Amino acid sequence: MFWRSCVFTLILGFVLPGAFSASAQKGKTASKPTATIRTIVLTTEPDASVWINGVLWGTTDEQGKITLRGVPAGAHGLRVRADGFKEATQTISAVQKGDLRVNLTKTTDEAELTFQQAEKATSDDKNKAAELYRKAVKLRPAYAEAYVGLARALADLGEMDAAHEAIAGARKARPVYPEASAVEGRLFKSEGDEEKAVEAFKRAVREGKGFQPEANTGLALLYKERAESAGVSGDFQGEQQLYAEAVKYFAPAVKQLGGAPDAVIVYQLYGLVFEKMEKYREAIAVYEDFLRIFPDTSEASAVQSFIVQLKKQMAEQ
Repeated sequence: MFWRSCVFTLILGFVLPGAFSASAQKGKTASKPTATIRTIVLTTEPDASVWINGVLWGTTDEQGKITLRGVPAGAHGLRVRADGFKEATQTISAVQKGDLRVNLTKTTDEAELTFQQAEKATSDDKNKAAELYRKAVKLRPAYAEAYVGLARALADLGEMDAAHEAIAGARKARPVYPEASAVEGRLFKSEGDEEKAVEAFKRAVREGKGFQPEANTGLALLYKERAESAGVSGDFQGEQQLYAEAVKYFAPAVKQLGGAPDAVIVYQLYGLVFEKMEKYREAIAVYEDFLRIFPDTSEASAVQSFIVQLKKQMAEQ
């Protein structure tokens, strides 16, 4: 399990990351997660990025289509962006499923076009991306999203002071900005200041009125790491308390991520925490939820093996 934990944390790529007896929890029946699976086939421009509630779900294909599997129940905010087009936002209704079309219109807004270029450059050239983000905020001084993008790029370049300045710029442009607070939490975590990281992540969750999957995941990983440290030092009670804190934040994180790609690893980490707490029924429930949402992912066979192994362990107890 330790190997799995390390690999999951590395893959996830985060710059981060009531006391009870584990034995007393054995055999208790867990309430199975009841994620409602919806599939929406969205059609728009080719190679368009698609977000649901601020979480990137992927990009459309050459025909401008993307299948969004695992959309949670309820109404959600949809955002679609393609190079050369004005970003579009609308609401996915609580009953929406099946086909959905989003029409985009061309834009001549230089700040928006520059921001799009910066977003595209982030995967290949962080320095170029940072330069373009700076140009975007120069063109539009209150461009909060560009400030956050700049902060992320600068953090990847190791320019932490400048990244904090970019977050300050984002907050000046938009005083209540959950994503900015979440990124600030990542900055503090990478600098080793866990207390400030916790404060920033929790502020992000408050600002998002409970919805902030990046911050919830950041908190979950942070408490998971602290639990592992407590376990190494022999503090069993502290370890279990900290794992319980991790669960408290993993639960909303997976719910908020839904079928987004990042949820593939977060779900597995969530299940792994239950394993370490010896709450095997809960771990199995999480893994089964994962398989319902991601039946075709490359990790599905491994998750199936986790379930088999846990059922065997339960039978031997």
